[in-house]
Amino acid sequence: MRLSEYLLVVRKRFVLFIAIFIASMLSAFALTSLTTPTYESTTRLFVSTSGNESAADLLTGNSFTQQRVKSYADIVTSPAVLDAVVTELSLPDLADKLAERISATVPLNTVILEITVSDPSPFRAASIANSVAHSLEQVVTNLETVDPTVASPVKLSVIQPGIAAKVPAAPRPLLNLALGALIGLALGFGASLLRESLDLRVRSVEDVPDKEGSVSVLGGIVFDDTAESNPLIVHTSPKSTRAEAFRQLRTNIQFIEAAEGRKSIVVTSSIPSEGKSSTIANLAIAMADTGAKVLLVDCDLRKPKMHKYFSIEGAVGLTNLLIGQVKPNDVVQRWGRKHLDLLPAGQVPPNPSELLGSAAMKNFLAKAEKDYDVVLLDSAPLLPVTDAAILSKMTGGVAIVVAVGKTTKPQLNAALGHVEAIGGRVLGFIMNKIPTKGVDAYRYRYSYKYGSYGSYGAYGKYGNYGAYGAYTQAYGDEAEAVAKIEAKSPAKPPRKSTKKA
Repeated sequence: MRLSEYLLVVRKRFVLFIAIFIASMLSAFALTSLTTPTYESTTRLFVSTSGNESAADLLTGNSFTQQRVKSYADIVTSPAVLDAVVTELSLPDLADKLAERISATVPLNTVILEITVSDPSPFRAASIANSVAHSLEQVVTNLETVDPTVASPVKLSVIQPGIAAKVPAAPRPLLNLALGALIGLALGFGASLLRESLDLRVRSVEDVPDKEGSVSVLGGIVFDDTAESNPLIVHTSPKSTRAEAFRQLRTNIQFIEAAEGRKSIVVTSSIPSEGKSSTIANLAIAMADTGAKVLLVDCDLRKPKMHKYFSIEGAVGLTNLLIGQVKPNDVVQRWGRKHLDLLPAGQVPPNPSELLGSAAMKNFLAKAEKDYDVVLLDSAPLLPVTDAAILSKMTGGVAIVVAVGKTTKPQLNAALGHVEAIGGRVLGFIMNKIPTKGVDAYRYRYSYKYGSYGSYGAYGKYGNYGAYGAYTQAYGDEAEAVAKIEAKSPAKPPRKSTKKA
């Protein structure tokens, strides 16, 4: 992942990140506030030995002293030293814990012994430090004196007595808050990455499964909160950004049709409420706008919607046709002034899958592909039922609508598996409900910017522009590809001039 992608994860999980960061800072502040301040006082002693003044004796004495002073540091916290301190300062309550408050160190290659005492009282810390130094002098003198008539060869001299500190040594508020901030940043970032890795929803083009480069993203439709009340956006607002996205989708699908040589396409989704019906409805209008003869068939025999979107009669339709009650001319309805015909679902049958997989359905599709330039079939979602998978085997393939931020990657993989299990063909994915605001919108644009996605979604998975790439691989020449597409669409009659001669 690039640095910018990590920053996107933090932005996306900003609430979690900032909550952990604040909690860490509050913990550091609480720990600092609840910790009893302790003060330190240090006494420094110089350890020397007596001897002759010759250079050899001085060198020998110095080596002897450096070895000895390390042993003196070890006996600073011994009862032999501390018992006298407890008696002198009247500290019976600290007799068992006094050793824990005292540390003795010897700077490297020196004969200086540093005794440091920590205590909640700065004055008591200084008193204990000085008392320990005095007691240590007495103990060392007794230990090093072999003959009472001869002076001890080792002498400890206080060169810096302990004094009362003005500021506590602990806690250190600034240091604790800085550590709290660092820990909060690390934990917040880690939690954000973990939460992101556990989020299985499809949020960008990179989350779409790619079966060995054979599946592309065909198009992307932005989120519109008025889609329910205004489903036919290509018809009602043809100049809107969303309508332009459907036209781009139309272009990409036309290239696929030319490459595959099939006219029928199934549009479905993995789960309900991903916007497949409104997507195919607008796609049909956009294709009819080019002058192509389009047949839109409502094959969602469980929850049909096409008759509601287009405000046509839906009591009789595909189900009646498949059981032989009516003929195609009796139920196919022309919509508007375009070359768009609609075949509603009709009554909901008890056996939708069996009807859609029947020989009557195959015969109807074969005839429809001869009579129309494009046949679009709206089908039920793939995961709940097998209708769309069955139709994918009988048609040129299936385009799967993916609701960004709703569909999960396991659901999408399972939907692909349903189609592939019966030998169907997945033509590509249509990214729907793409957010226009927030981090997810930026992330989607980021995928587009770095080449995972072409103009609204057909880039890269074929090596260049999705469906166009598939076509140029099949036919090898851009001019030939364009000519093939133009040949499939009937020429529009020239527009009559409105100017008076």
